[in-house]
Amino acid sequence: MAGLGLPFWLAGSYGTPQGLRLALAAGAAGVQVGTAFAFSAESGLADPLKRQVLAQVAAGDVQVVADWRVSPTGFPFKVVQAAGTLSDDEVFAQRQPVCDLGALRTPYRKPDGSIGYRCPAEPTRVYIAHKGGRAANAEGRRCVCNALMATADLPQHRPNGNVEPPLITAGNDFTAVAALIADLPAGQEFYPARAVIDHLRGVPAGLPLASRASLSSR
Repeated sequence: MAGLGLPFWLAGSYGTPQGLRLALAAGAAGVQVGTAFAFSAESGLADPLKRQVLAQVAAGDVQVVADWRVSPTGFPFKVVQAAGTLSDDEVFAQRQPVCDLGALRTPYRKPDGSIGYRCPAEPTRVYIAHKGGRAANAEGRRCVCNALMATADLPQHRPNGNVEPPLITAGNDFTAVAALIADLPAGQEFYPARAVIDHLRGVPAGLPLASRASLSSR
């Protein structure tokens, strides 16, 4: 990659100070970091979900499972196992399937030659009986559209009183998150995104702004 002469970034458990150093030494322009920023104060993740996962991290029992059946697209989502979310089979079983956002619908050809749209996560009877989908494709699919809106604290509220449950996605490596919450001052719930950058650059927590800027520029 470096031989091409174009900038590139490395991803996949590179979101640590050691990972950043390795990437730069290999000629990369930097690293891609998702998980550490996802649980920072400024992220769009709903605060109650942040608290829930950060408590799991602090207790050392956070678990992430890669499951290609979760997403209607077949993409292997990495899902944080958390009570009250769609990672829980009981929560999934209790949800009434509905496809009313449709961001992941795909086109298919109807018997009359016209184009229709379907999603493996929509109501199974509609997907199979009315739209010709395969039962095997619908097994275990979560409605990612509604779930991720709920994760961003924008859940749909149904007429029957139910609220769409969330689905928390993250990488496997919570090393940086664990280090950042360990450095939190007493009484502070979340670390700022700035702390993620400082952590990756090896800037000590609590360093004055002037000293931090000087160290970060080296």
